[in-house]
Amino acid sequence: MIDTVVIQPGTDTGEPSVSGVSWPAVAAGAVVSCALTLVLLAFGIGLGLSVVSPWSGAGVSATTFKNGTGLYLIVVAMLASSIGGYIAGRLRTRWVGVHSDEVYFRDTAHGFIAWAFASVLGAVLLASPASSLIGGVASGAGQAATAAASQSGPMDGYVDTLLRPDTPAPAGVGAPDSSRGEMTRLFTSSFRDGGDLKPADRTYVSKVVAARTGLSQADADKRVNDVVTQVKSDTDAARKATAQLAFWLVASLLIGAFCASLAATEGGGLRDGTWRTSRR
Repeated sequence: MIDTVVIQPGTDTGEPSVSGVSWPAVAAGAVVSCALTLVLLAFGIGLGLSVVSPWSGAGVSATTFKNGTGLYLIVVAMLASSIGGYIAGRLRTRWVGVHSDEVYFRDTAHGFIAWAFASVLGAVLLASPASSLIGGVASGAGQAATAAASQSGPMDGYVDTLLRPDTPAPAGVGAPDSSRGEMTRLFTSSFRDGGDLKPADRTYVSKVVAARTGLSQADADKRVNDVVTQVKSDTDAARKATAQLAFWLVASLLIGAFCASLAATEGGGLRDGTWRTSRR
């Protein structure tokens, strides 16, 4: 027969009654981390605007600006996450009767949880304006459809380049051209997913350009090829810039997680008065 052991109320089981996670300390560290991130990002925006200039040779290059932006994101993550993790570790409840290795693990976990909470909170704060914007666009979809013909799209500049005549027309001369909207829609649908103009579409566009501008068919073909090449180049540059920014963000998040965890161990050690002892 197997005897069952019944633990009476008040019996010491060897486990402390205090929870292993001090959520108020975690929340405090996450809020502080988010606030510092907003302050540092605002400062970074002002700093970036001060070094960028529309005049040639007056500001930093595009490559320097992109790399500087990525490095600044890492610096922001290091500072904000370290302070947030330190606060989470310093404000947590003291654990009595817990082994020093377990305390070290819990402090590290507090810093990591504070970083995760701050990251989720920051994503929610950034997603709220985007959701409001999407909702406003959806509510006004009917009005936007009626004014779509007069609005500019990302392909309008390329269409302007295609249909620009060699000799500008005098003031007051010219009528609305239905081919412009057709070509804009054609370019938008063709290059939406990184594609290209189909051979039949390219031939049609060349004929429209020749008829609109008075160019020879050979010159119209050359202009179409030049504009298509420019579209691809701009799209590829935007894709590379987005990918580079994503990699910088991932690096900053990972470094922020490490800094928050490490700072929390220091804060927890100072809270218990064991930091200098553990470092010997």
